[in-house]
Amino acid sequence: MCNLETEGTKYGCGHYQVTRKVRKIDCNSRYCTHSIRHSPDCGDCHCERYLGPDVKETITFTTPQYCPSCQYWFKGPGSQRVR
Repeated sequence: MCNLETEGTKYGCGHYQVTRKVRKIDCNSRYCTHSIRHSPDCGDCHCERYLGPDVKETITFTTPQYCPSCQYWFKGPGSQRVR
C-alpha cells in the first residue's frame, strides 16, 4: 500500500486537512493500483485501491476554528434540533 507525505492545516477540532501532497512513497507492489509496478492493463482487478495513512504530516497552518465538517455539525445547521 502506497503512502503520501503531505502538508496541511490543523483545526481547533483536531482534524487535519491536506493542502498539498509533497511526495508519494511507492510500495513497489504489483497488487497496488498506485504503484509504478502495477500493470496498466490489469482490467477489472481486485488490487489494493486505497492509499495508506500519511507517512509524514507537516502542519503549515494552525487555526482555532473548526474544520468545514465540524463547523456544520457543531456551529451550523447540523447543530439545530429538529422537532
